Amino acid sequence: MVRKRAGRLSSGGAIREAATALFLERGYAGATMDDVAAAAAVSKQTVYSHFHSKEALFADLVLGNAARVDEFIARIDELIDGGGDLRSGLEALARAYLGFVVRPEAVRLRRLVIAEAVRFPELARTYYERVPERVYAALARALARRLDLDDPILAAHHLVWLVLGTPLDEALLAPSASPPDNAWIARQAVRIFLAAYGAAKADPA
Repeated sequence: MVRKRAGRLSSGGAIREAATALFLERGYAGATMDDVAAAAAVSKQTVYSHFHSKEALFADLVLGNAARVDEFIARIDELIDGGGDLRSGLEALARAYLGFVVRPEAVRLRRLVIAEAVRFPELARTYYERVPERVYAALARALARRLDLDDPILAAHHLVWLVLGTPLDEALLAPSASPPDNAWIARQAVRIFLAAYGAAKADPA
């Protein structure tokens, strides 16, 4: 249940917080601007002064959360290089990526974007471009520095889905399933990936 915000939280931040909880709990159709105003403890006029429509507020939620991917992308090389060798570094990266993508709030947002993709196709496409597609591109660059690859983007896709395939499906569709063993999944994914894509470059650029 979404609770009404207490105190003097009449800022855009309070509205965003209330709207996030409502959209994730009720979906786009189930949340109204009146609901957002009540949950944020502000007037409906105040909500509209920050966000001119429900659609704009929903887009702000989706794309605002998408910005968090910057934090993960910035750590890709650090994670790979911090493992001591390529296999260990990729396993560290895989564990971190699992933790980033399969955390409950990220899964709920992904489920919401998928549910509303037909209603908001451009927003869903923008989310894809700003989150998964940017991760693929950043990972492809990192892999190309360390491995001889004919198609770094394809290699990045393969690594991501070796890591995420089963845990993400379970998180989206079977949320009551036991939490995945991230360390085991990372080891197996990297083992298969390196068996397919070969040894590291002798002197990574």
